[in-house]
Amino acid sequence: MTGQQDPHPQSAQSTPSRPSALPPSAPLPTARLGESGPEVGVQGLGCMGMSFAYGPVDTDASRATLERALELGVTLYDTADAYGDGDNERFLSPFFAAHRDEVVIATKFALSIPPDDPTRRVIRNDAPYIRQAVEASLKRLDVDVIDLYYMHRRQVDVPIEETVGVMADLVREGKVKQLGLSEVTADELRAAHGVHPIAAVQSEWSLFSRDIEARVVPAARELGVTLVPYSPLGRGFLTGSFGNAEKDLTEGDFRRQQPRFTGENAAANAALLEPLRTVAEAHGATLGQVALAWVQQRALVHGLPVVPIPGTRKPGRVEENVGAVGLVLGEEELALLEPVAGKVAGDRYADMTFTSAGRE
Repeated sequence: MTGQQDPHPQSAQSTPSRPSALPPSAPLPTARLGESGPEVGVQGLGCMGMSFAYGPVDTDASRATLERALELGVTLYDTADAYGDGDNERFLSPFFAAHRDEVVIATKFALSIPPDDPTRRVIRNDAPYIRQAVEASLKRLDVDVIDLYYMHRRQVDVPIEETVGVMADLVREGKVKQLGLSEVTADELRAAHGVHPIAAVQSEWSLFSRDIEARVVPAARELGVTLVPYSPLGRGFLTGSFGNAEKDLTEGDFRRQQPRFTGENAAANAALLEPLRTVAEAHGATLGQVALAWVQQRALVHGLPVVPIPGTRKPGRVEENVGAVGLVLGEEELALLEPVAGKVAGDRYADMTFTSAGRE
């Protein structure tokens, strides 16, 4: 499994099973971001939790995780200006400085934090804000250019053509190399791509969240856009590491506010992990590896590059996650997992207007 991902879906379900982890000496396969972007490892690293959202942080462990990920062939590192009000970008800056030629830096704009209420996020896509945001991110990251710059969320009263027009100016000015979008509809993606090529679309995609398969994924395939699934492990729920966010997670962990992980929804969704356990036992793999292998195989099933960005703060966990690239699920296993998403109880967010779901 070396080289770029196979863009053709014909053999996904008949491929024989493989061990649950890549051999230690095996290089991580690569995929291209868009039609002209860089090649990156087929699994990236979501860095948000290293300084934001998931309870207490351990900076030493997080630094070790970054280094171990790079050793394993992970080259796409994902952050955003809103993660800890810039703290995540600042935290990553020394690692990026030490490995600038080896890594692809992805960050985002659009979630403005009001000075009078640091708990709120206001979506802004206007030109003055974008220019202010990119300069601030460049400074915090201490880089001359951002490799992949995402619109984090869509401000619906600003035409997306205007927003992407400003982003395209940043490319021409040498501040940004490639453009990305997050949580957009298929029509929004097409409109944006008509202004400037879009390298990547980031949306939630996992065994629990498959709504983008109806329209966004086909549009991305048509346009040559890479899919970058965030939360491919269902924010950790698919690993079995917690069963009820209110009982199992610390104060300040934002999963305690997500409907899927609390109350009766949590109990109902925990029961949906049984098919994963069956598949995991057959391969000698973990639940998380099965969930990630399923996402990685979407590249073959749907015929486009897919680079999930599971987040973790532990070197051992990133080793486990990367090992999932070597796990191929067979036809019967995929059939066993197929019904899971349709049975999930609760929305992804308490406020789904924060996503593209209501606009598709």
